[in-house]
Amino acid sequence: MEKDPFWELQNKSQMLRSRLEACNDYTRKFGIEITQEEASLLLEERKRTLKEQERIEFGEGILTKLIYTFCDSPYIYQDNYVEYITKLQEIFYLYKNESLDDVSDDELLDIMKEYFDGDCQGSLDYLEETCLEAFARSVRMRTTRFIGKQRNEEEDAF
Repeated sequence: MEKDPFWELQNKSQMLRSRLEACNDYTRKFGIEITQEEASLLLEERKRTLKEQERIEFGEGILTKLIYTFCDSPYIYQDNYVEYITKLQEIFYLYKNESLDDVSDDELLDIMKEYFDGDCQGSLDYLEETCLEAFARSVRMRTTRFIGKQRNEEEDAF
C-alpha cells in the first residue's frame, strides 16, 4: 500500500503539537503553558518562518528547544509567552542564516538566551537588531567565541 503524503504530514503535525503541549509539564513550574490552539498557532508560524527564511527542518525542529531554553527567563510570562516564542523562533532562523550555519542550534540558543536575559533585559528588538546582528557579523568575520561547534577559549579569558 502506498503512503499518502497528506496523512504523513497530518500525523507529523499532530505529533509536533503533542510535543509542544507536553512541554507544559516542565513550564508550569515557571507559571507558563500553552493551549492546543496556541500550539497550533506556533506550528503555523513555524511553517511561515521556515518558508520566509528559505529553510527546512528535519525531525522535531527548534520549537521545543526554544521553549525549554527560554521558559525560565524573568522576562517571559503567560501574557507574552506565545508572542515571545513566536518572535524568538523568527529571530533564531534569521540568525541561523546570518551566521551562515556556522553556529550549532544549541550554541545559537545559548547566546540568544545569554543576551536576552542579560544585555537585552527581555527586549526582542534589541536582541535582534543589535546583539545578534553584531554576533552574526563576528561569526562571518570569524572573530567570535562561537566558531563552528567550538568555543574560542582565548576570548573567554577576557
